[in-house]
Amino acid sequence: MKERTCIVTRAHGQPGDLIRFVAAPDGTVVADLKRNLPGRGCWVGAERKLVEKAAAKNLFARALKAPVKAPPDLAEQVDSLLLRTALGALGLARKAGAVALGATKVETAVRGGKAIAVLHAREASEDGVRKLAAARKAAAHAAKRQLPAYRLFSEAELSLSLGATNVIHAALLDRGPGEAALRRIEALARYRDAAPDIEASSAADAAEDVE
Repeated sequence: MKERTCIVTRAHGQPGDLIRFVAAPDGTVVADLKRNLPGRGCWVGAERKLVEKAAAKNLFARALKAPVKAPPDLAEQVDSLLLRTALGALGLARKAGAVALGATKVETAVRGGKAIAVLHAREASEDGVRKLAAARKAAAHAAKRQLPAYRLFSEAELSLSLGATNVIHAALLDRGPGEAALRRIEALARYRDAAPDIEASSAADAAEDVE
């Protein structure tokens, strides 16, 4: 795909690494996550701090060559859109059988090599997170690949999107819908500058190198 240029950093990147913005009929700047809205568009690196900077400096008007106005909460609007997209993809993955729920099932999926990522609710206890980190470390050592863990969602958000109650731990499985959901989650994490926990798998890789 043709590279685009971030209006903040002037760095080039693939469309998947940037967010497209267009002007609504009323002259308000809006995010075009699906990259299909009509009209002239401009691009910003998919990070909250870059969207905030573009809005604060009114870089959209120059890029879109129009007297447009970015709403003061534009960065928050983008976050909400990315969150909704990620949760929607999680729901679809759940319906397709590509999500394991509950600490026991998550650990089984991780140790069995079926998981591609682990999700912890923000309310998860450190003890529960630690137990699954041990499973991730063992699985990473066996498969020699990273198994990230994300802590981006609340228990209520996970429960609602996955159609269950009290969802604290979940795992995305190595299937098409699970991979699609992971891409949406990665986009949200990148936007929030919330790096996944890969310490367990990285430690396993390091141990393997020493051996």
